[in-house]
Amino acid sequence: MKRIQAVETCAQAEHRAGTTQSPFQPANSDCIRVGRRRWFLQTGLTGLAGLSMPALLQLQSASAAPSTSAAGDKKSVILFWLSGGPSHIDMWDPKPDAPREIRGPYSAIPTKVPGVALSEHLPLQASIADKLSFLRAVDCKASNHTPITMQAGNPLARRTDDGKDGAGYPSMGSVVARFRGSNHPDLPPFVGLAPSWKADVWEAGSLGAASAPVNGLDLVGKFGLPAGVQIDRLRDRDQLRVEFDRLRRDVDRGDVLSKLDQYNARAFEMVLGGHVQRAFDMSQETDATRDAYGRNSIGEKAILARRLVEAGVTFVLVSGAWGYFDHHGDSVNWGGIVKGLTPLLPHVDRAVYGLVNDLEQRGLLDSTLVLMLGEFGRSPVINADAGRDHWTNVMSMLAAGGGLRHGQAVGSTDSKGYDVKDGLIRPQDLAATVFRHLGIDLAAQWTNHQGRPIPIVVEGGRPIPELV
Repeated sequence: MKRIQAVETCAQAEHRAGTTQSPFQPANSDCIRVGRRRWFLQTGLTGLAGLSMPALLQLQSASAAPSTSAAGDKKSVILFWLSGGPSHIDMWDPKPDAPREIRGPYSAIPTKVPGVALSEHLPLQASIADKLSFLRAVDCKASNHTPITMQAGNPLARRTDDGKDGAGYPSMGSVVARFRGSNHPDLPPFVGLAPSWKADVWEAGSLGAASAPVNGLDLVGKFGLPAGVQIDRLRDRDQLRVEFDRLRRDVDRGDVLSKLDQYNARAFEMVLGGHVQRAFDMSQETDATRDAYGRNSIGEKAILARRLVEAGVTFVLVSGAWGYFDHHGDSVNWGGIVKGLTPLLPHVDRAVYGLVNDLEQRGLLDSTLVLMLGEFGRSPVINADAGRDHWTNVMSMLAAGGGLRHGQAVGSTDSKGYDVKDGLIRPQDLAATVFRHLGIDLAAQWTNHQGRPIPIVVEGGRPIPELV
């Protein structure tokens, strides 16, 4: 299988290419060289050849929540992050009767749900609208051009640009890692699939490393046995030390295997069992499946997300590319609405369509909550550069699966898409909906560094009533 270009120093290439570039293309040689070293030294789940697999297991043993999932209760979440801020008017909340400078260049089309219309560039979502919910009155006033507020599901978690962004509040995925754990003991509870980790993934805050997400793009293809290491030899601990001494010289200087403690042994068992390797092995997917999702960055990450939740990961975050929905206008990197957004929408449309149908066919749709959102909406008026600027009054998002009520538009904006008209949904309501789906006690608390108990759902957050 082709390697993923996943090193953050190489993320600019995908930033330029958008979702048209598959994440499963060969990386350039510089990226591979830097990536190998960083992966062995820094990534949280490293297979046989890594230093930090045992460390991660120790952290999970010491402070992470054990798996709480019975065989019939393997619930999960896949969150698509539309980095940059998707335009609500040009996607899920069209305004066909507004003046052209507001309604934009797209027509509205009917969907399978009477009275609910979408952008003309989302025909596949329109065809399965009975399985989707379009949340049109999401409050994003606390949000900024980062994933902090919305991925935390918390208006108190904000970008502050003072070195204290987020105020220690964790992401929803990290709360899940802490209070729910994984659906399979060999897999991490929270995996991110994003080309730009710092820009597109909010992490654990004060919950610490044991609840942090694992960079899934660094793990694809990394769980095979190293060259020269054979399974039968793994049963011979002395020979294993010899093999790893040789492998260590090829990887980095250091004591990779100074002793075999219980955590080293557990790491070997994870690889020998094959469960992790199979979960990340995209070569198992058929051409028909890959075509159904779309052979592009967001489509192929959506397939990997499905593989991961099917294998036992509880929370997966997917970002197609860094900032690719930041459509200020034709003079900036991502272009305006016509030149920038138009070519992206078919990829997003197909990814949702492929994932929802695939989950349903596999019997996983009711147990998997699918969300698609960004940090805020975009300005109702098209600007002089044929784009839309940041808009924090209101945004739209999509939900599917999770055993929730779908086939509806939840909430509404005014006639020009400026602000919420009714059915307000706050970030903390999103968090409460996610945690309820996963069976996490909404009254649960974590303790900050000052010893103060902090609720996982703040300021009266409640599950979105129209969905539950």
